[in-house]
Amino acid sequence: MKLRLDWSAYDGYGAGDAYAALPASGEGFGKAAAVCIGNRQCQRDEKGVMCPSYRVTHDVQHSTQHRAAQLKAALNGELGEQPFLSPQLEAAMALCVGCKGCKRECPNGTDMALLRAETRAQKWQAGAAVPLRERLLASVPDWLPRLHLVAALMRLRARWPALARLMQGLTGIAAQRSLPLPAPRSFLDSVAGEVFGPAEGRPVALFVDSFSNYLDPANAQAALELLVAAGYRVHLLCAAAGERALCCGRTWFSAGLIDAAREEAQRMVEAIWPCVEQGMPVIGLEPSCLLMLRDEYHSLGLGERIDKISKVALLLEEFLAREHEGKRLTLSFAVPPDTRVVVHGHCHQKAFGAMKAMRKVLSWVNGLQVEFIESSCCGMAGGFGFEAEHFAVSMRMAELSLLPALRAEPASTRIIANGMSCRHQILDGVQRDSVHLARLLREAMVCA
Repeated sequence: MKLRLDWSAYDGYGAGDAYAALPASGEGFGKAAAVCIGNRQCQRDEKGVMCPSYRVTHDVQHSTQHRAAQLKAALNGELGEQPFLSPQLEAAMALCVGCKGCKRECPNGTDMALLRAETRAQKWQAGAAVPLRERLLASVPDWLPRLHLVAALMRLRARWPALARLMQGLTGIAAQRSLPLPAPRSFLDSVAGEVFGPAEGRPVALFVDSFSNYLDPANAQAALELLVAAGYRVHLLCAAAGERALCCGRTWFSAGLIDAAREEAQRMVEAIWPCVEQGMPVIGLEPSCLLMLRDEYHSLGLGERIDKISKVALLLEEFLAREHEGKRLTLSFAVPPDTRVVVHGHCHQKAFGAMKAMRKVLSWVNGLQVEFIESSCCGMAGGFGFEAEHFAVSMRMAELSLLPALRAEPASTRIIANGMSCRHQILDGVQRDSVHLARLLREAMVCA
């Protein structure tokens, strides 16, 4: 079989182990599936991230263990001549949200989100047509720059349930789900220049993802002002002249459209590399986008530069925590006494251990009372929560702990959620706004 991703990181798995139960085909892909040894830690209701689909269904079919077992069966020839078109494998993968919880909490670190991307790619390679909805959700970065052209239709859809139902029939996008409206002007179109801050300041690169650029430009503006106020020389990562704004490729990757994801990633690498050569850290805002540089880029076969890029790619909170630890951050933060915030962590923040940095940074804000919500995936998970057949289970995931915790908070409590999908789910679930950490810190910044 022709693998679409680079699985060489798993080449050594199971070597010399007679009990590894490696599949008969699939090479490193099969070995990655065999990382699961079936101890069923994913089939539990305890605290943590893994596995949100099992938690809401209590059906073994919707657990990491069962998905891995079905993948191994497919690679062993047990699911027919076209295993990636088999209904058994389709059913097993149907509710995987790619949250990365298993990579962190599975005792062996099974990476089902990565396995899912290859599985989808194999499905398309086997001849299955990519549905319209998958193409729409995957190509979000392509049409976000033109979203303002249909903003009036989107507002009309929000007022007319019949129109929402009609659009659901045409696109598969849940009628009950609100649609994010574009900002009047994108962040990159609203700033004058590509370099900001004092000439003598330490240079850093700021990656403004598609969502922050077109949907939540206030997040990028807050981050830029914060870094400039801290004395950094901020270089905005920009595409070549005439090209669409940079994108990490996450949406295409999640859909299994690997060639398109690789093309986007290559553009990103070319833009980042000059900054990396100059020793700049690369700072990002959206967890699923920035952390792709540290994780999935290794599987896209992009060359040796990825090792260096992955080591300098940091979420804003990780960068600030590191600078504070090194006594290079001089900013002070304060809010009115007894200001309360609750924090919902993005699944990828949790999977990569970035919540520790969130705790550190928020602890610097004088007068702030902080509580972190103990929750699994919010259920939105990128495009998953938009899918008509998955809307109900998406909301059930949110109702496990996140939404009840938010309803218990008074209106004066502020909500922090760094993920765009998380903020959207919170808005739909409890009709409350939440903000990125960057915005709270910018508001709390004490001017000298």
